[in-house]
Amino acid sequence: MKVENNTFLITGGTGSFGSTMVRYLLNNNAQEIRILSRDEKKQDDLRKELNDDRVKFYIGDTKDYESIANAVNGSDYVFQAAALKQVPSCEFFPIEAVKTNIIGTQNIIKASEDYGVKKVVVLSTDKAVYPINAMGMSKGLAEKVAISRHYSNSNTQTICNCTRYGNVMGSRGSVIPLFIKQILNEEPLTITDPNMTRFLMSLDDSVNLVMYAFENGQKGDLFVMKSPASTIEDLVDGIGLLFNKKPIKKIIGIRHGEKMHETLVSSEEMLRAEDRGDYFRLLPDDRDLNYEKYFSSGNDMDAGNLNVYDSSNTTLLSPEQIASRLSELNFVKKFL
Repeated sequence: MKVENNTFLITGGTGSFGSTMVRYLLNNNAQEIRILSRDEKKQDDLRKELNDDRVKFYIGDTKDYESIANAVNGSDYVFQAAALKQVPSCEFFPIEAVKTNIIGTQNIIKASEDYGVKKVVVLSTDKAVYPINAMGMSKGLAEKVAISRHYSNSNTQTICNCTRYGNVMGSRGSVIPLFIKQILNEEPLTITDPNMTRFLMSLDDSVNLVMYAFENGQKGDLFVMKSPASTIEDLVDGIGLLFNKKPIKKIIGIRHGEKMHETLVSSEEMLRAEDRGDYFRLLPDDRDLNYEKYFSSGNDMDAGNLNVYDSSNTTLLSPEQIASRLSELNFVKKFL
C-alpha cells in the first residue's frame, strides 16, 4: 500500500485526527484528499489554512447514504473517523450515537463496497471495550459492523478493518487544554479521581496507528497501538512542572459514564491477539453460523490466565515524563 498517487477520503475530516491525517497525506504526495463532514465553517477554516488544490471538501452526513455517495465514488481508500465522541452527548442522545456511530459506519462501508474502494479503516476507541456508556457501546457495535464484513460479504474486494486507541492529547474532548487553561488562570484544576488512569497518545500516534492498519490490515483485523498512560494526579502534576506552577487540586468525583481505568484489549480478545511489538493485531473470529460443531470442543486456552491490556497495567508515566511529552505538542507550545 502506498499513499502516492492515490485518492483518500477522510470522514469527519475537519476534526483533530482528520486535520492531522490530511497533512500527513499531503506530505506523502497523495493525489487527492477528500474531506467529508457536516460543518461548513470548519471546512472553510481548513480550506483557507491548507490552501492546497489537492484537498476537496464535501458536505454530507454519514447517516444519509445518498449524501456520502459522491465523496466515496472515485476514492481509493477511506478512513472512517466521523463519530459522536463525547460521552455526555451520547448519554443524553443515545439514538443519535446509534445513527452516527453504527448506521453511519455501515453506510460508509456499503458505499465503499458499492464503489470499489480498496480499503476502509474504521477508527474506534478504548471505550468500546467493556463499555459502560452509550458512546462506547455504539463504537463497539461499529467495530462489529466493520469486522463482520470479513464473513458476511466474502465476495467483496474491499478490505475493511479497524483501529482502536485511547485518549489523544489535545483532541476534541481532551481534558489537557482545560487543565492548562485552569492553571494559567490560577484556578483549581478539577480532578475526577486522582487515581484514575488514562492512555496518553499524541495525534501523530493516532495517524501512525491508522497508517499501520492501512499498510498491513486484512479483512476483519483490528489493530491496537501499545501506549503509555498516567494517573490523573500525575497528569496534573506534570502540567504544573511544565508551567512552573503548583497546581491547586479540586476533587469533583467520577462523572456519569466514566471508568477508573480504560481497556484497549480485553482478556477475551487476548485469546486471539497477535503481539507485533508496538502493536496488537486482533484476528477476526472465523466461526460461522453453524454453531453445532462448537458444542463439543472450543478454544483450549484459559482466558482466566490472560490479563487485560488497560491504562492501569501499561507503562505509567511520571510527572516529569508527562511534562516532557506535553512540551513537544504543538497545541501546548503556544502557551509556553
